[in-house]
Amino acid sequence: MGPPSMAAAALLAGRRVCALIGAGLSVSSGIPDFRSPGGMYDTLRPELLTASELERRAMRADPTAVVSWEIFSRNQLPYLELRRPFMLGVLDKEEKGKDTYKPTLGHFFFRVCHDKGLLKRLYTQNIDGLDYKTGIPNDKIISVHGSLGRVECEGCKTPYPSEKFCSEVREKIKDIYNIDEHAPKESRPIECLSCGKPLVKPATVLYGRNLPPEFWERKDEDMQDLDVLIVAGTSLAVQPAASLVTLTNKRSARIVVNKEEVERNFPV
Repeated sequence: MGPPSMAAAALLAGRRVCALIGAGLSVSSGIPDFRSPGGMYDTLRPELLTASELERRAMRADPTAVVSWEIFSRNQLPYLELRRPFMLGVLDKEEKGKDTYKPTLGHFFFRVCHDKGLLKRLYTQNIDGLDYKTGIPNDKIISVHGSLGRVECEGCKTPYPSEKFCSEVREKIKDIYNIDEHAPKESRPIECLSCGKPLVKPATVLYGRNLPPEFWERKDEDMQDLDVLIVAGTSLAVQPAASLVTLTNKRSARIVVNKEEVERNFPV
């Protein structure tokens, strides 16, 4: 990539813009960054979670195991305990005006791109759902890793009412962060209203599960038919989302906005 002036000129001249965004775009909304030093994975304390010693060893060796299908399929509780305040902050209408997360100027930048007729597609790795609160049409957004904005059974995929889910989380899932004095001392499973299995969670993609079909259906055409790709708030460390940068056509400009150096995935 050339100097900032060249990048800005490329953006202004472009008529087809795609974006790939990550957790860095939502940090100033108060949403924890999972991967950076001090983030959720870096500060994970498996000993606080309702898990077997084998599961805790797996999480110490690789913190992302806490959001893996391998553990969740056997034990739903570590996922729900880790994300308890995050889930309630996104889903619970009772929290409105308290801890509700709001889109940042970075999110609204892409709304401006849409309003000016530039935005072809926004690929978001974030599960917080803030992109949908900007007014960008849903068909312009691909949530690569799913979204906390809706709840379903990971087994049978039956939707679960968000309001009921929040009530169940408050009543059944303990608070490892010690911010809710009314939380239970011990966690209990939340069972699906259809199949009865304890696999209810927000519709996020667990490690070891498939990405949404729209990602696979649209990525090749989108990356080939664009003038500018903007990469913002992501280190490009997670595949297959990071593979998007390898699919761009040779004519397209690539703009990177990230606090830390990104993985070297860009085509030469």
